[in-house]
Amino acid sequence: MKKSDYILISIIILICIIMLFSLKKTSKSNVALIYYNDEVILKVNLDKKKEYVVKGYLGNVVIETDINKIRVKEETSKRHLCSYQGWVSNSYTPIICLPNKIVIKIENESDIDTVVR
Repeated sequence: MKKSDYILISIIILICIIMLFSLKKTSKSNVALIYYNDEVILKVNLDKKKEYVVKGYLGNVVIETDINKIRVKEETSKRHLCSYQGWVSNSYTPIICLPNKIVIKIENESDIDTVVR
């Protein structure tokens, strides 16, 4: 290998490292919206650890928040599918609890909303 090959390989590795660190930055998740029957019933800040109790269709739903993540801790349904979903920390994965008609969505500050014509 020539000297120019080593220079080219090192430049490519440097570019890959820079891209990796730029992608690793996490977007700041500040707010989660909790819906019941398609209506917002609660707006939750995700800046500290806290528990909320929301009335669902089958009973109470206990929602737990931590720094930039949220989950359904306890709920009243036959199979407890909402509880099994676990922690959610991005806006692309909502928590949908159909037996209790509860939907939890995270809103990110950095999400870009675009319109395509």
